[in-house]
Amino acid sequence: MPIGALARATGVKVPTIRYYEAIALLPAPFRSSNNRRHYSARDVARLSFIRHARELGFELDAIRTLVALQDRPEKSCSEADSIVGTRLIEVGEKITYLSNLKMELERMLQGCGHGRIANCRVIEVLADHGECCHHQPLPPRKKS
Repeated sequence: MPIGALARATGVKVPTIRYYEAIALLPAPFRSSNNRRHYSARDVARLSFIRHARELGFELDAIRTLVALQDRPEKSCSEADSIVGTRLIEVGEKITYLSNLKMELERMLQGCGHGRIANCRVIEVLADHGECCHHQPLPPRKKS
């Protein structure tokens, strides 16, 4: 199938497919005599796997490892488990961060007298970070 059909079948945009090929996450496809890409059912399955992993928030390096593991069914799943465990910790940290952020926003809104901007608690807190109880930054994620 041509690249447009692969894009429609998987919900992945054509530039993203080309990018995944460029970084060797998706193998280079067969090319016809007119140099057009042609993809197989295996490519559809691989790209669907990659898309699902991205939707779950896995970084490209982790996906690369998971794809390699998928090609070696005789291996132990301990490495895959470890990758998912790491992602689970990241999600937990983000949930904690977002819960704290939600509480801070609620506190700001409750502290506002809903009068004039001159006395608005929301504006005061935003203008002075020291007024904010929310000082925990979101843990940085490793870029890949």
